[in-house]
This record gives sequence, C-alpha cells and structure tokens, in this order.
Amino acid sequence: MMNKHVDVSRREFMTRMSLLGSLAVACPAVALAERRQSIEKNVSVNGLPDWMDDPHWQTITQVQEVLFPAGDEVPGAADIGATIYLHDAIENPDADAEDKGFIFRGVGWLDGLTQERFDKTFLQLTGVQQETIISVIVKSRAGRNWVSMLLTYTLEALLADPVYGGNKNGAGWKWLEHQPGFPAPSADKTWDKLLQRRYRA
Repeated sequence: MMNKHVDVSRREFMTRMSLLGSLAVACPAVALAERRQSIEKNVSVNGLPDWMDDPHWQTITQVQEVLFPAGDEVPGAADIGATIYLHDAIENPDADAEDKGFIFRGVGWLDGLTQERFDKTFLQLTGVQQETIISVIVKSRAGRNWVSMLLTYTLEALLADPVYGGNKNGAGWKWLEHQPGFPAPSADKTWDKLLQRRYRA
C-alpha cells in the first residue's frame, strides 16, 4: 500500500505541474551523455565542476532551488542534479544558442532587480526575499518565459534517464514511484548518438 505522505507529495507535485503548465515554453533539452562525461573530468577542489564557480551558474542553481525546493521525502533541484543537466544541455554544441543567451540575460535582469530593491545580489538575499523577487519577475512576459524555461529544464532533469545528466540516482523516479523502461540506454546509445548515426547512414 502506498505511503500516505508520499502519496500527498506526488499529488502536490501534479498540482504544481498543472499550475505551471500555463508558463511552459517549448525548449527541448539536448543534453549529451558524452558531453557530461567530458565536463566531469574538470572538477574544483570542492568536488563540483569548475564552471560552478561562475556567479551566473550559482545564481541559476539557487533560482532552481527556489522553484523546485526539497521537502520531506521530496527531492529538490539539487537532489536531481538540475543545474548539471541544464549546463550540459545549453553548452552542447548542437543546442540552441538563443536559449543559453536568454538564460544568462535573465540572470542579469534578476540581479539588476535585486540591486534596485535590496541593494544586494540575488545570492545575498534571504529565502523569503528570493521568492519575492521571483514573484515579481514572473509578472512580465520576459520574466515569465525565463522562469518557465528554467522550470522546463528542471522537470526534464527530474524525469530523464540519469545517463543524460539529471535525475541523479533515479531520485525523481523513486519519488514518483515510476518504473523506468528496461534496459536503460547506455552512454553510447543515447538518442543524440542514434540520430547522428542515422544522419551519417
């Protein structure tokens, strides 16, 4: 029998996704397992990829945590590797350059607004202040699209096979009690590599 607490969490998740549906934008992620493996070779002393030292990525990571926070038995953005998934997706050579540009411009808008209202960067704000700023951001079309894009990639990280960089240790599947297909794709048989082989044929 399903645990009552987990059942409520899943229901809350579906409710949240329904509410966010109106914000959804078409921005398919194209994370490559090969790209992820090459990036993992370059890690800083704290065990995180070197690119996480960039304030832009630190801000994006925190925004994802605000949008998809962890709860009791509920994985948050950090638990599912949402930022790594996003990084792999938009840094992929075949990715849409406009997505990357838009996401990074959004960080600039965000920090500009927080400086105007609090004389601080987004990372320096309290949790309540961060939520307040994001609630202001989504009132504009550009801000709404920016938040929606980050949410889309975060949800992909929650549900995708771990071979693509997100859904760390299958945390998203475990929470949703989802049984993935079998066998799982290997790093050399991800969808992007299969497409490359098809086009070369």
